[in-house]
Amino acid sequence: MYNLQQKRIFALMMTFVLMLSLVVGCTAQEGESVQTKTPQKPRSIQYPIHLTDQANHKITIESEPKRIVSLIPSTTEIAFALDLKNEVVGVTANDDYPEAVKDLPKVGDFTINTEQVVALKPDLVLASNLNSKETIDQLGNLGLKVIVTDAKSIKDVYQSINVIAQATNRKKEADELVKQMEDKKREIFTKVHQIAPQEKDRKQVWIEIDPTLYTAGGGTLLNELLTIAGGENVAEQEQGWPQISAEQVVKWNPDVIFSTYGSDKEIYSRKGWNAITAVKNKQVHVIDPNLVNRPGPRLVEGLERMAQALYPEHFQATQ
Repeated sequence: MYNLQQKRIFALMMTFVLMLSLVVGCTAQEGESVQTKTPQKPRSIQYPIHLTDQANHKITIESEPKRIVSLIPSTTEIAFALDLKNEVVGVTANDDYPEAVKDLPKVGDFTINTEQVVALKPDLVLASNLNSKETIDQLGNLGLKVIVTDAKSIKDVYQSINVIAQATNRKKEADELVKQMEDKKREIFTKVHQIAPQEKDRKQVWIEIDPTLYTAGGGTLLNELLTIAGGENVAEQEQGWPQISAEQVVKWNPDVIFSTYGSDKEIYSRKGWNAITAVKNKQVHVIDPNLVNRPGPRLVEGLERMAQALYPEHFQATQ
């Protein structure tokens, strides 16, 4: 079992690896929709197929996979959203969604046990750039088919969904899933644009991803989500995942603070922060990191939670 502190460390590790992204596409930030295809006929893919994953690996899938091991929670969530629940035979100890994953065999946590992966006899392994290159190379050298995802924007998440769907004969499900996500994103963006059409109308937001004042700067997935949700990131001029001084945050004086590490108590009690508008007005909101850090289908749920916190009078709260 892994305690809360270990889970927080893993969530922070996943967030920091995303700092490889320095530029998020302007299209997504400006709310321009991503073109989605008309859903294909179910199970219409003819094998063998040749595809290229998001790490630029060229892979040949000889037949439809029947035993899948997922090495990261984001790819697990994608697999289940594509109706692959019967095919997934192994996950990690860090997986917690959907509920069914808790009963599946575990192949490691932060570190993957390749022997346990091999023992499950998978015909497909789903991995991410968050997994170590050594692990991915080792599994490949053992003859396993490994698909690597690498999503640094919402558009990249759609691509992750599509490459997994292509390999698993779930293109129809992928088209429908991407359309649902894009429709929800567009709905939120349209409503926000009506509420705050100009930058000056947007609420200034500080995103705190851990108590030592690391934040999400420009060119990150979190910054993209915040922009679509109608917030103006006070740290947007900082690229990646910088650590900011407490004094600088006070100077920025955000209207709203998002905590993605599960607590607001430290923020409310932090020395000198009682002068910040967000603290004075009780506008510190805890956002589930799994909804905004995992590049998977639930990102749009995290996006909606952000919009609800920023403009509660215009968005109906969800449980």
